[in-house]
Amino acid sequence: MKAVCWHGANDVRVDTVPDPKILNPRDAIVKITSTAICGSDLHIYDGYIPTMQKGDILGHEFMGEVVELGSAVKNVKVGDRVVVPFTISCGSCFFCNRDLWSLCDNSNPNAWLVEKQMGHSPAGLFGYSHLFGGYAGGQAEYARVPFADVGLLKIPDGLTDEQVLFLTDIFPTGYMAAENCNIKPGDIVAVWGCGPVGQFAIKSAYMLGAERVIAFDRIPERLQMAKEYGKAEVLNYEEVNVGEALKEMTGGRGPDACIDAVGMEAHGTDFMAFYDQVKQAVRLETDRPTALRQVIVSAAKGGHVSIAGVYGGFLDKIPMGAAMNKGLTFKMGQTNVHRYLRPLLERIQNGEIDPTFIITHTLPLEQAPHGYEIFKHKKDNCIKVVLKP
Repeated sequence: MKAVCWHGANDVRVDTVPDPKILNPRDAIVKITSTAICGSDLHIYDGYIPTMQKGDILGHEFMGEVVELGSAVKNVKVGDRVVVPFTISCGSCFFCNRDLWSLCDNSNPNAWLVEKQMGHSPAGLFGYSHLFGGYAGGQAEYARVPFADVGLLKIPDGLTDEQVLFLTDIFPTGYMAAENCNIKPGDIVAVWGCGPVGQFAIKSAYMLGAERVIAFDRIPERLQMAKEYGKAEVLNYEEVNVGEALKEMTGGRGPDACIDAVGMEAHGTDFMAFYDQVKQAVRLETDRPTALRQVIVSAAKGGHVSIAGVYGGFLDKIPMGAAMNKGLTFKMGQTNVHRYLRPLLERIQNGEIDPTFIITHTLPLEQAPHGYEIFKHKKDNCIKVVLKP
C-alpha cells in the first residue's frame, strides 16, 4: 500500500509499504477514505519529537471502511464506515473506566520509555513516534486499529467524510479545551492560536455558553476565519500588546478563561521569544512557551487556564508566581476522544456545527509532502489539509 512516511526533519515521502495485518483478536483493518494533516504532526515534521525512525507511517486523523475484523470485535461489521480516535484505549483499565481515555494504562507497549521522562505513560497514539507505542499512522491506504471493539465509531448514513473526519481529533480537542474552562454564562474566553484546534475551541466556547470570545493569531486568513465562522473578536499579536489589549477589552479584569491552542512551537515578538529560540537551538530547552506565558499573565484572578496545544518536554521561564498568586486553575492533556465521539456526532447531526468550514485544501495522498509544506509555511491560505488515498 501507499503511506506517508517520515525520513527525517522536513522530509516526508509517500512510500510503498507492507499492508497491515490482524495481529490480535481485537484488531480491525480499515480502508482509509479520508485522512488529514494535524498541527501536532508538524512537531514531528520539524524534528522535535524523539524516537521517530525512518519509514514510520505518520497520521492520526483518519476514517474509512472496515475491511477485516479480529474475532473479538462485535460492535462493527465489515463494510461499516467508521471514524478512529487518535488515542488508542483498551476500554477496561482504571483510567478508561473513568473516562480518561487518553491515559489508558494498556495501549502503549513502550510505556517504559515515557516513564523515564514523565513518571507515567499516557495512552498509545497513532503515528506519533515509538515513545507513544510505535503504531503505524493513518496517512495511508489502510491501517490496523488495535482495540477496535472500543475505539471505532460507526457513522450513520447521510453524513460525508468531511463532516465527521475531525471527530478523530481536532473537534473533540477544541471542545475539551473549552469544557476545561468551566464556562459560565457571561464569561469571556480568550484563545491563543487560530489554527484548526483554536477554531474549534472558539466554536465550542460559544456552544458551552461563553458571552464573548477573543482570539489571537498573526496569520490573516486564520484571523478572518475566526471572525467570520467563529464570531470571535480577533487581534493580531504582532500588532498589539496582548496583555494590555485584553485588559482594555475586559474592563481591566482579564478573561475569565484562557486557552493555549498553540503549544510547543509558539512564535513571539519579544525578547523572551528570541530567548526560547536560542535555548531550543542549543538543546537547553525543548519547547517555546510564548503563548503559555501570555495566557498565565493575562488570565483574570481566579480564572481558568486550558492547555490544548501539545508540549513535549521542558519549558523555561514560566511565571508560576503569577499562576499561584492569582489563584488560577489549570486543566490540560491529550484529548479523551472516546468520551466526546457520540455527543459531538449528535451536535453535527443536529446542525449545531458544520466542521467542514475548517477545510481549505483537499489533496490526493501522493501530494502529502506538498500538503505538509503549505501547511507548515502557511502558503496558499492553507489552514487544514485533507488527504484522499
